[in-house]
Amino acid sequence: MVKILVDAMGGDNAPAATVQGSVLALEKDKDLYLVLTGRQADIEAELKKYKYDKSRLEIVDCPDVIDMNDIPTEAIKRKQSSLVAGFWKLKKEDDLCALVTAGSTGATIVGGQLILGRIRGIKRPALCPAIPNSRGRVTMLCDCGANAECKPVMLCQFAVLASAYAEVGFGISSPKVGLLSNGTEEHKGDPLHQETYKYLSKMQGIDFIGNIEGRDIMLGECDVAVADGFSGNIALKSMEGCGKLVLGVMKKEFSSSLSSKIGYLFMRKAIRNMRGQLDFEKFGGALLLGLKKVVVKSHGSSKASTIAASIENAANIYRKGLVPAVEKKLENVDFDTLIPEEI
Repeated sequence: MVKILVDAMGGDNAPAATVQGSVLALEKDKDLYLVLTGRQADIEAELKKYKYDKSRLEIVDCPDVIDMNDIPTEAIKRKQSSLVAGFWKLKKEDDLCALVTAGSTGATIVGGQLILGRIRGIKRPALCPAIPNSRGRVTMLCDCGANAECKPVMLCQFAVLASAYAEVGFGISSPKVGLLSNGTEEHKGDPLHQETYKYLSKMQGIDFIGNIEGRDIMLGECDVAVADGFSGNIALKSMEGCGKLVLGVMKKEFSSSLSSKIGYLFMRKAIRNMRGQLDFEKFGGALLLGLKKVVVKSHGSSKASTIAASIENAANIYRKGLVPAVEKKLENVDFDTLIPEEI
């Protein structure tokens, strides 16, 4: 039985979406056991709407909720929240495998580091979503927002973390790693990216193919796009916005006239398939890589289907042994020798 914690109060649509998503996940995976943390009365009120296996779900009552206006470090220390309770249980109980939350990104990152802890040798955890690409596969974007300011050693470690995720989570053998920059030439980028390029070129255990541009995340040949959190977040939000724009324009045009509506009837299967291929949420949230256990951070506006997908992804990643795979990859790289001075 795989036991996973769900922050039932995290996200804009909680607890309705988190509870419904948990029920959906239980229905799909009969080897799943969920622990929902949050306000018990609110959770139980939502659970009354559904039929589910009560023997595979429990509730941990927590009075507080961390909202988006809270300062993460202060909220983690002073609030008895669903997120904090989840991290402490994940740290203390060996049979708990993972945590899923759609709550505050900042609080999730702080709680992951201060309570759960990082894998030995990792400087900073990184958020890594799976981005659909033109090859019908995915590209790991690491980091997409956890670390706005980075050093070369951090970017090199992101390459290791995301490569392990690509191999374990998606079966990509020897994933190709690219460094997100403002041009593909070796000399492009600021001093941080120029230095990182030099170190990535020397690293063992990863297949570094050089610099990539933003369009290459979805259209290029790389499987892992390494980025500082500032650039990665802008790239991610830009792609999300572009996708919504395209779908919005298509919807508007297909309903603009009778001939357009008739044309849609012939094309709706292709459009449905396209939406499925470009769906950012079908894998759930982004993994917070580099921690001692699996943590999945879903979007704050996640619906029930996204929460269910996040739970499913967390269970699969645990079963496939992501954390041991990361630790094994780290053994092949001596970062202190590779990068003697952090810049």
